[in-house]
Amino acid sequence: MRGEYVVEMVNVRKSYGRREVLKGISLRVSPGEIFCLVGPNGAGKTTTLRIMATLSKPSSGYIKILGVDVSKARDLSDLRRRINYLPEEADVYSRLNGIEYLTFFAELYGLDVERALEIGVKISGLSQQDLRRRAGTYSKGMRRRLLIARTLMTEPVLAILDEPTSGLDIFSSIQVREAIKEYTKTRGSSIVLSSHNMFEVEYLCDRVALINNGLLVGEGSIEDIKRITGAKNLEESFAKLVMQDRDQYAY
Repeated sequence: MRGEYVVEMVNVRKSYGRREVLKGISLRVSPGEIFCLVGPNGAGKTTTLRIMATLSKPSSGYIKILGVDVSKARDLSDLRRRINYLPEEADVYSRLNGIEYLTFFAELYGLDVERALEIGVKISGLSQQDLRRRAGTYSKGMRRRLLIARTLMTEPVLAILDEPTSGLDIFSSIQVREAIKEYTKTRGSSIVLSSHNMFEVEYLCDRVALINNGLLVGEGSIEDIKRITGAKNLEESFAKLVMQDRDQYAY
């Protein structure tokens, strides 16, 4: 992967019937970085992530993932083994305890179970006592940490996380963010995540793509975006770019 982008999207569009969700998205993700999609609900973030995860096909445009031209590849099974995707609405199997849950997915992915468990337990941050309890007794934050652990213990080249801290309290959000940051630091994998939490994005991300109404209104490092827009923070930058975009297309 050296010298190549992990993700390259050029003028990607996606429609469901007459409704156009993505209106020509172009972005690139480099190896080893945390890249964030930022925007309000309904902006097109989840659709973009699903296309990156090869779970949805674009209506038009070019997309290359881990060096594979997705539109031309007949078999994506090898590519999908190097990607792991965590949807926002995912949940754990409530009747399994934490260890059983991680073991189940380690075996499902054909991993070295002992190694996968070592990685997964560390990422989860859960105590041995908690890991022996049924996951159905976990708080939402604990379940999310277990889901993050299940996703990252497979050591994907590209991990795709949709709103990883959505609905979590402050302390659970901090734990999830630290797990994500530590993982990329130690493993060198790339992570693409979506969020509407601007504090989280500024803390976690190397670069961002700002999406509104299916359009890319800004892309780059957080410092570059703040400098270009003359804003104090990313939230203010996003607001300025959205208003600028509206003015550009106003009649």
